[in-house]
Amino acid sequence: MFDKVLIANRGEIALRVVRACREMGIASVAVHSTADADAMHVRMADEAICIGPPPSGSSYLSFPAILSACEVTGAQAIHPGYGFLSENAAFVQAVEDHGLTFVGPRAEHIRIMGDKITAKETMRRLGVPCVPGSEGGVPTFEDAKRVAAEIGYPVIIKATAGGGGRGMKVAETEQALEAAFRTARSESKAAFGNDEVYIEKYLSTPRHIEIQVFGDGKGKAVHLGERDCSLQRRHQKVLEEAPGPAITQELRDRIGKVCADAVAEIGYAGAGTIEFLFENDEFYFIEMNTRLQVEHPVTEAIFGVDLVREQLRVASGLPMSFAQEDLHIRGHAIEVRINAEKLPGFSPSPGRITQYHAPGGLGVRMDSALYDGYRIPPYYDSLIAKLIVHGGDRAEALARLHRALGELIVDGVDTTVPLFHALLQDPQIQAGDYTIHWLEDWLKTATLV
Repeated sequence: MFDKVLIANRGEIALRVVRACREMGIASVAVHSTADADAMHVRMADEAICIGPPPSGSSYLSFPAILSACEVTGAQAIHPGYGFLSENAAFVQAVEDHGLTFVGPRAEHIRIMGDKITAKETMRRLGVPCVPGSEGGVPTFEDAKRVAAEIGYPVIIKATAGGGGRGMKVAETEQALEAAFRTARSESKAAFGNDEVYIEKYLSTPRHIEIQVFGDGKGKAVHLGERDCSLQRRHQKVLEEAPGPAITQELRDRIGKVCADAVAEIGYAGAGTIEFLFENDEFYFIEMNTRLQVEHPVTEAIFGVDLVREQLRVASGLPMSFAQEDLHIRGHAIEVRINAEKLPGFSPSPGRITQYHAPGGLGVRMDSALYDGYRIPPYYDSLIAKLIVHGGDRAEALARLHRALGELIVDGVDTTVPLFHALLQDPQIQAGDYTIHWLEDWLKTATLV
C-alpha cells in the first residue's frame, strides 16, 4: 500500500479522498491554487502545497505543477478525483514516466474511451449494445444526409471529442440537418479544437442509465448495478438515484454482466462507468467515463462499499476486496447536486458563506467542503455539495431527502436547493416516471423560489 498520495483536485471530491486515505493510514497531500488557500481539503490533508494562481490552466491542469508537488512531498501516487486531469491520457502517461502511480485506469483505456467513435467501435466489438448510427466520423454534409436517411429521423449529431452537451445538435427532419450539422461542427471546434462529428439515432423518450464497473487490471471485473441519471438540465445531471426505478433485476443482471465482461476482457483497472440510453427495455451505449463519478455515493450506499478505498487498493497492486457474488443491493439511495447558482436562471453565485449547517440523522450523507465563513471562488465549477440519502426503499429515501433538505442551511449565496424542494412535490418524480427530456420541459413552467 502507498505511504503518501497526492490529490490532484479540489473541493468536496478532494476532501472525500483525504478521508479515505486517513482511514487507510495513508498520508495525503492536498494541492491548491492561491484562490483555494483556505479550502477545507487544504485544512484537512496531512500536507498542502500551492501549485499556482486561480486559473485552472496554471494550477489544477498544470502537469509540471502537479508532478513537481509529488517530487517535493515524496508522494508515490496521484488520485485525480473527477474532472480536471482525471481522464487525460497524456497526464497519466506523464505520471507513469515519472515513476509514479496514477490511481485509475491505464492511459490506453482513457485514450480509447475518450474518443467517442473509437469507444463505440470498441464496445460494439466487446458485445455492448450501441445506438444505431455512423460507423465513424461524418466529414461532409452529404455524408451526414446519407447516414441520417439510412437510420431515420430524428438524429443527433455529436462531437467526437465532446462532453458536457457541447457539440450536440438534434435534427428532426432533413431540412433541419444542414444547420444542425454545421453548428455542431463549429461548437466542437471551438470547445475541443476538433470539428469531427458523428451521427446517431435520436431516441425520443429514453432514460439515462449508467452501470458502475470495477476492474482489477488483470482480467477480473465486477459491476455494481446501475444509477438512473435522467434528470438533467442542458446535459448536466441534477439528481441521481440507485437502483433505477425502471430497471428490473433481470435487466440489471443482463446489462451488468455484459459490462463487467467487456472491461474484464480489456484488462481495465479501477472504477469506471458505462453510460447508456435506455428505451423500451433496451440499452444503447453512449460513452464510458474512465474515472470516479460525481454520483458514486449512491452506489456506495446501496452496496455498502467504499469505491475510493477500492481504487487505492487496486492501484497499489492489491486484489479487489469483493467479488460479484458478494455484491447485493440494499435499499434505495438518491443524490442531489447542490450548486451555488441563482434561480431561475441558474447563474453562478460565488461569495462568502455566512452560515452553514449540514443535515444529519439516519441514512443521510453530506459530501461538501463548505464551512462558516468560507468564500466560494468564482473560478471553478459551481457544485458546492452533494446530499445523499439512503432508505429501505424508494419511498423512504424520498421522505428522508425531503427531511434532510429542510434541515440544510446555506446562507450568503444563492443555491439550487429550492429546485429540489419543488421537484419532490411533483407526482412524476414521486412515481419515478421521467426521461432525459423531462426536467427541461418541467422547468419551462416551474416556479422556483
